[in-house]
Amino acid sequence: MFKKVLIPTDGSVLSTQSANKGICFAKKVGAEVVALHVTQPFAATVGFDGMAAAYAITDEDYDKTAAEQAHKYLKSVTDRAETAGVKAQAVSATNFNVADGVVQAAEEHGCDLIFIGSHGRSGLSRLLLGSVTAKVLSLAKTAVLVYRVKEEKDA
Repeated sequence: MFKKVLIPTDGSVLSTQSANKGICFAKKVGAEVVALHVTQPFAATVGFDGMAAAYAITDEDYDKTAAEQAHKYLKSVTDRAETAGVKAQAVSATNFNVADGVVQAAEEHGCDLIFIGSHGRSGLSRLLLGSVTAKVLSLAKTAVLVYRVKEEKDA
């Protein structure tokens, strides 16, 4: 049924948990994986008050650090896929809106499923934090499978 599964990651523990489940899913259905990391451009991180000057960071520094992080996050997913015997490719994208980046990457790479995690927040915390997953659900033209990740409570 599904041939190519897009698995977005932001490198967080919860994103990694979701990616691992996505790889298991892809293995069960015989699909390949497209691991995706979306970085927001430098301009999206800079306040309108010129805050970047206060931190003395340049576009090049930001781009280099973002690329290194993306490589690290994506390698984790593709290594896990390789261990599971699932064909995988790593894709980095840049977009002001992460959800738009996820949906565009799914279209560009011919993915027929987006496997994405959700914290399961509701109410005020969802309103304040936003939800990339909810935005992907509203924008996607392809199937989306939402995996409810389990947050570990401090003991």
